[in-house]
Formats: sequence, structure tokens, C-alpha cells
Amino acid sequence: MRYRPLGCTGLQVSEIGYGAWGIGARQWIGAEDEQSLAALRAARDAGVNFFDTALAYGEGHSERLLARAFGASSEIIIATKVPPRNLIWPARSESKLAEVFPRAHVLACLEDSLRNLGRECIDLYQFHVWNDAWASDPEWLATVDQIKASGKARFIGISINDHQPANSLRALASGRVDVVQVIYNLFDQSPDDELFPECAARSIGIIARVPFDEGSLTGQIRPDTKFPADDWRHSYFAGDRKRQVWERVQHLCRDLGIRPEDLPAIALRFCISSPVVSTVIPGMRTPRHVLANAAASDEGSLTPAALAVARAHRWVRNFYPVN
Repeated sequence: MRYRPLGCTGLQVSEIGYGAWGIGARQWIGAEDEQSLAALRAARDAGVNFFDTALAYGEGHSERLLARAFGASSEIIIATKVPPRNLIWPARSESKLAEVFPRAHVLACLEDSLRNLGRECIDLYQFHVWNDAWASDPEWLATVDQIKASGKARFIGISINDHQPANSLRALASGRVDVVQVIYNLFDQSPDDELFPECAARSIGIIARVPFDEGSLTGQIRPDTKFPADDWRHSYFAGDRKRQVWERVQHLCRDLGIRPEDLPAIALRFCISSPVVSTVIPGMRTPRHVLANAAASDEGSLTPAALAVARAHRWVRNFYPVN
């Protein structure tokens, strides 16, 4: 496992981190606690030291699993997130800060996360949705300053709305944001346009999330794939979307000269091919997934030729619900 600086925080994080949404056992079907704990420990043993969770993942269940797996180990870097008070993902453009992240709500959620994690301080505390109109709001600025002064969170981040990387640039300019988390994968390459250059100029850490495009880039989504009705992917891949994904993946694999089963490693290596990405956080619910994903760091960045092919497969679209 290789490590990179998380912006200017002074933290060195594993290139492959752990996305802990899938072990929250609510939105994903099939997550089992004992298997999740085994996957978490396998990740640590494979050199993964960065774990990203959120209070909203199973109403704190994901956080509590991290506490069970690692206790208060200082070797494990944990990032968590404060949920929007109105529970709307992503943030609506017209939403006011008072509806989403009022100070009392943010501070109360911080205390809840600390209890769940069994810690006195969280390494990275992130706002789980974002609207850049809030970047100059005095209450948000004061809340961030209060959190840092309290010593209960070392660094502050924002998790940028789905497919909206530029909806963060004002926040970065505020000087309050240490790290951003953004969708970045072989299909959605939009952060390369404005966000990544801005982060590089300001030495802001970057967490790349959704590296497998919610499963599209695993090579396992076929036109006839079925998900249980209560699995969120049932709606995400509704209608004609599975066929679109399958056809795109077939073209991609053909151009790269690989098999579909080789695609997950390529997807992760695409993310770490960007020198400004600090870590990429695939979901990993089994030790087998952990070992396969961790190996991508050992393989390293894509070759220039493969990266050029990957760049040509940028796909602009949005399967997420729009509020």
C-alpha cells in the first residue's frame, strides 16, 4: 500500500481508503456485521489507514462498527459527516443554511459521532451535502471555527453534491476547508476541469468517492441484472440504464483490451493516476473485496496509453434523483 498527503493536513493516508456506506446495513441489502468487521480488519491488515463513514449510514451503525473494529486506535484515520438536518441529499439550490446545517444541529451531531466512534476527536469532520451560497454565511464560518477551536475535530471537509464539483469553489476560497470529497471515476471526470486545479493551488486534500460509478465500473451490471425492490440500486439503475451501462462498459473494455472482470482494478488505478487525489474510497463489504481493491495501489497508476483511452470514455449523465 502506498500513502499520500491529505492536502496540507500533515496526515498521510492510504491511496486506497475504505468507504463505509455499504456496511451501514440500511440502503444496501446483504451487509452483515460480522462480515463487515472482518472486512474492516482485513483492510487495516492490507495497509488501509483511512476510513470514511457518516452519521447517516445506518443512523450511526457504520460508525459504531468502526469503533468495534478498531477502538480508539490512533493509527486509524477516521472521517465522518454531519447529515443535513432536513435529510435531503443532495442539497437543493434554494436551501438555506438554517434548514440544513444550523450550528446547534452540527454540534449535536458531532457529539453523537464522537460517542459512536468512542473517540474524543475526529480526524476529519465533513458536511454531507453542500451549497456554495453558504460559504460566506457568518453562522457557517463561526461554526467551523468553533469546531476547530474545541479540539473535537482536527480538520474540516465538505462532501460535494453529486456531479457538482464546481459547487465548492467559494468554500475553498474561504480558507476553512481542508479536504473535499467528490465523485470522481472513469465515467465522471468533471472534477478535472475546475476543482482539481483549485485544490492543487490551495493544497486541499481530495477524497475520490464512487470510483466504481455505483457498480457500473465493476463490469457486473448487465441488461438483465435485477436488484431487490428495497435496494437503492433498484431505482438508480431503473429503466434503460442497465443497458446503457453494459454497452459503455463493453466499449471501454474493448478499447482497453481487458476483460470486464479486470475493470474494477482499472477503475481504481484511474483515480490514483491523478497526482492531486489523496485517496479513493471504494465500498468493501468482504475481505475478498478488500484484498482485490488494496492491490490496485501496488499496481500503481495507469500507463499513459491506458490513461488516454480512459479519458476518451468520459460520460456526462446523472442517474441520481434530482430534488
